[in-house]
Amino acid sequence: MYKSLLGSLLLLFSSVLSGCSDANSKNSASPVLAPETTRTVQNGKIVGFVADNGTHVWRGIPFAADTSGENRWRAPRRAPDWEGARSALEFSQACAQIATPFTQIDGWVDGELEGSEDCLALDIYAPADAAGRNLPVMVWIHGGSNVSGASQLYVGDQLAANEDVIIVAIQYRLGPLGWFSHQALRDTAETAEDKAANFAILDQIAALRWVRDNIAGFGGNPSLVTIFGESAGGADVAGLLASPLAKGLFHRAIIQSGFFDSETRADAENADSELDNPSSLVAKRLGGFDKFHSASTAEIFAAFELVDGFTELPRMIQDGVSLPATPLRDAFSSTETFNAVPIMTGTNRDENKLFFLFDERLVKRKFGRFIVRRNPDLYEAASDFSGRNWRVRSVDWPAAQMAAAGHEDVYTYRFDWDEGGRFLWTDLSKILGAAHGLEIPFVFNRFEFSKTADPILFPKKTFQTRDTLSRAMGAYWASFARDGRPAAPGQPNWQPYSENNALMFFDSTNDEGIRIVKGTDSIDAILDDLAVDTRIDKVERCVILSELYKIDDAERLARAQAMDCPDNDEASL
Repeated sequence: MYKSLLGSLLLLFSSVLSGCSDANSKNSASPVLAPETTRTVQNGKIVGFVADNGTHVWRGIPFAADTSGENRWRAPRRAPDWEGARSALEFSQACAQIATPFTQIDGWVDGELEGSEDCLALDIYAPADAAGRNLPVMVWIHGGSNVSGASQLYVGDQLAANEDVIIVAIQYRLGPLGWFSHQALRDTAETAEDKAANFAILDQIAALRWVRDNIAGFGGNPSLVTIFGESAGGADVAGLLASPLAKGLFHRAIIQSGFFDSETRADAENADSELDNPSSLVAKRLGGFDKFHSASTAEIFAAFELVDGFTELPRMIQDGVSLPATPLRDAFSSTETFNAVPIMTGTNRDENKLFFLFDERLVKRKFGRFIVRRNPDLYEAASDFSGRNWRVRSVDWPAAQMAAAGHEDVYTYRFDWDEGGRFLWTDLSKILGAAHGLEIPFVFNRFEFSKTADPILFPKKTFQTRDTLSRAMGAYWASFARDGRPAAPGQPNWQPYSENNALMFFDSTNDEGIRIVKGTDSIDAILDDLAVDTRIDKVERCVILSELYKIDDAERLARAQAMDCPDNDEASL
């Protein structure tokens, strides 16, 4: 289900685990059209299928037209109507992207251009008896740095069945096609929304408009819509909270390991920008802005230089159309400048350990095969400080900001489950811990990746406590979607952040369990602790400082001087 995490683990065990794929999951058998799933949407009739657990499923429903050619870098257009009943058994093609190990889709080749520009579609998972019931709707926005991913990697049938909600997983334009700001596009805009730069956000808004207009036919309540997303998907949720175009389209919001950062139009466009692939350089490489709509998908992607194999480019651009023209974070200083619905936001304790798996400064291969930590103290220190930094920027700062603005319906959390198994010298409880994205299978109540990898990531001895934690998290998420207040039977009362800065910790009863911890963290506290941490030496301390995300440059310089760090970037782990 969550194949970004699986992709990392397949690399981790690449020499001993081969051929892991969705072929072993419960829904891998070819689905069969079920007449009882026939529904009518704005473009025609569709027919889905019944999943093994009884959930009704519809895959690949288009919510907008093909975005290639003249529709490229335009606001999404209405999907064409179809005749007769359309089969909704197959997922739509993923949106065009450069394949990476973080997105495991059968037949894809890492480093190659995969997917299609005709990809704006969604998948729906509904309880079997949903028709006519007015159920809460939860719209999932996938992560992948906004440059990769697909809806098919997130199967919502179990959460829908367990919690009596409707799950909608959506796709949106990625990378070069989803984020692009250029004056030529504004000059040739056909609509006001065409003047935007965040076409991915416009796609998400189009999907929410589709949900508003069609979800009642599936048993969903269009006045009870929750948006939730992880990582880049969480950042997109923050963007939708600030987007004037999204007002009224959703009524709750959940940000899982997201961000509240944005870039200016000037930085996104100008060749002298410090950002990768500003649009003026892209247009030059492409051969001029007259190629914007006539170039092939491959030519568009070829005009963007890769950074370490990934498509880096400006995202969350302050375009004044889909997002405010001012910094995104500033929008949350007043309830007049964001969509002030009930909000959950949280992070995982060991966010960066997922990325540490690929950092040769921190890990090595024992016998050329088994990944282990080079220096356990350094590994844990780097994880602790970077994880705390992520929490401050994604939880403590925005929660405090919204509370100061008078918005009290904010709930915060941290995910701590770290009971992954051991494969000879590779101990996932240490090397992965509570890593980025690991909360997703707990929220979705699904732990089927592949028969080969599952026993390593989720050892049998953890099943009972793991499943108890998962059901509690699913209940909290669904009750939040239903009532605007997260609750779970027999579990602690989750208090709003404004009440003593309450933070909900999610862990199994093998450790400290689900519990409330009061208090906040801060950049100052992180830097103070870094300065005296005895697990690391001077060079290691300086490198950790240099890599803490979005620390103010003046503060970083002052701390570096106090720690007697080199005044250049030559310090190395």
